[in-house]
Parts: sequence; structure tokens; C-alpha cells
Amino acid sequence: MKTAILYLTRDGQTKKIAEYLAQALNGDTTLISLRDVPQPSAEQLAQFDCIIIGASIRYGHFDPILEPFIQQHYALLNQKKSAFFSVNLTARKANRNTPETNVYTRKLLSRIQWKPNLVEVIAGALFYPRYAFFDRFMIRFIMKITKGDTDTSKEYEYTDWQKVSQFAEQIRKLS
Repeated sequence: MKTAILYLTRDGQTKKIAEYLAQALNGDTTLISLRDVPQPSAEQLAQFDCIIIGASIRYGHFDPILEPFIQQHYALLNQKKSAFFSVNLTARKANRNTPETNVYTRKLLSRIQWKPNLVEVIAGALFYPRYAFFDRFMIRFIMKITKGDTDTSKEYEYTDWQKVSQFAEQIRKLS
């Protein structure tokens, strides 16, 4: 199955998950950053049997590129086997790590016309030392409110790689 994995990442964790999925699918897989200019056209996307889109959340929002891209291509996406995964820190909590319990993913899916065959919510990573002062301060503040890790000298990876492997297996079964 010829698969495209399109992703939007801010700090690299969504790209890392996309790369992991590509390796786990072990087939004809192409990774495409939606930040590439120009973005893939409908003609380019039509060449794939399966299209996977991954996007991360920052400050409660997906990248502003995501919804216009989906709006432009939803008819094609609905014709193909497709999957969506969101990456966010809220998903580190057991009661916020499914499409039904993750408010960001649930709201996005209610706003768009694309109906992916599979949807997954994956916990991201926290890279305090890499952040600029403002982001480090704001994210630490949010983490403190939500009873998360607040030591800004450390990096925290919350991604459950077993869950990512299971998602890859579900994608493989779409064919």
C-alpha cells in the first residue's frame, strides 16, 4: 500500500512519531511536512492509497495550516484510506488520550468534513531547555496548573511508543 504521512510539528515530536510510523509500516511510505512549499497538490495526493495526517497542539490550538489544508482536500481524503493522529501534552493523562476524551481532537473532527478511517491521540514531549523564555515560562505555568512536570532543566517524553506501534498495525489492516 502506497502511503503518505503528512505532518505538522512544532518541536519535532510529531515528525518523530511520523518517522516511527513510516518505519513500522515498512512499505512504500513517503513523509511530507505540510510546511513544505508548495504543499502537495490533489494530483500528488491521488497517487497514494492511504493518507495519514499528524498534527500537534500548542497553547490549545492546531497549527493554522491544518484546517485549510483539510478543507482543500477533504473530498480526496474521504475517498482514500486515511488516518489522523494528534499529538499533545494533555494526552499524557489517561482520561484525555482518546479521540472521544481529547477535547482538541474532538473539536477538530466536529469542524471538518474529512472523516478519517482511524483517529489516534498520542502524548507528545516537553522540551523545556529548547524553548525560548516565553514558551518555557508559559508551558511551565500550564503544566503547574495541570499537575504536570515543571522542572525546566529537563526534557520529558510522554509518547507511548507501544500505542504508536498499535496505531501502525491498525493502519496496516486498512489495506
